[in-house]
Amino acid sequence: MRKVADCRDYPSEMNCTLTITGEEEEVIRAAAEHAVSVHGETDTPEFRDTLRKMLKDEVPQHA
Repeated sequence: MRKVADCRDYPSEMNCTLTITGEEEEVIRAAAEHAVSVHGETDTPEFRDTLRKMLKDEVPQHA
């Protein structure tokens, strides 16, 4: 199952609207890079564990 990380679920001073969707490890890697470069977070194993807990399952979109 694909996963989703959505900055809109966690309001910040930046009002970030980025959504990242993909396989779990891809999303964790991209979300960590984004959090460091945009939100000033520090990429640690503990931070990635926190990100992993925040992921949601992707809701399939049907045409």
